[in-house]
Amino acid sequence: MEGIQVSTEIAGSRNHISIIKVGGYIDTTTSSELERSLDSLLKQGRFFIIVDLGNVDYISSAGWGIFISEIKSIRENGGDLKLVRMVPDVYEIFELLEFHHILDVYDTIDEAVNKFEMLQAAGRPVAKEITLPKAEEAPAENAASDPEPAREARTQEQLKSLTDLSLQDKIKSIIKSNPSFGAFKIKKELNSSKYGYSKAGWFEVRSELAKMNLNTRTRRYKFATSA
Repeated sequence: MEGIQVSTEIAGSRNHISIIKVGGYIDTTTSSELERSLDSLLKQGRFFIIVDLGNVDYISSAGWGIFISEIKSIRENGGDLKLVRMVPDVYEIFELLEFHHILDVYDTIDEAVNKFEMLQAAGRPVAKEITLPKAEEAPAENAASDPEPAREARTQEQLKSLTDLSLQDKIKSIIKSNPSFGAFKIKKELNSSKYGYSKAGWFEVRSELAKMNLNTRTRRYKFATSA
């Protein structure tokens, strides 16, 4: 069908994971092709599904609706649907619609496959777990068995100082360690325990990079090497 390309592959140690690869754009005129591929897998009893959106430039409400409408049925059958390789423009809309509370997103197909495999090996449900642990709830090391409690205390203090930084300073800290990171990866790093689960959106990170004149990889490398 013009405007969209859809193909399916199998993966996983038992060939139990299905990968739907999509290219082009997903809107009211093209979404039926994706919907048919997804329905075909569900009719075959294949409920471990990864949708590769790396070559998708645009998804309309009709496209997002396909994923949201099917996710309940998929999870009721013990499976899950995971999205991978979203380009920044698509991810921005995904986040604005707050679908990240419903669907898991991964940078690569391998990450999603490994997540399915790990959860199944552990006998745990594969559906998305929404609740994030708070940084302060992380289990403490046994102080009595730690030969260097002072070093541990310093590490905890350093982590605490990172969570207290302003958004711009957190971004600068990430760039110093990872100058190759773009706005999307910086956003993910900000939303980690190290930086206090900072809920900055991709657009906001990109805006802050522009304000600091760090919105190109060359400038970020120069900043990191001179810092």
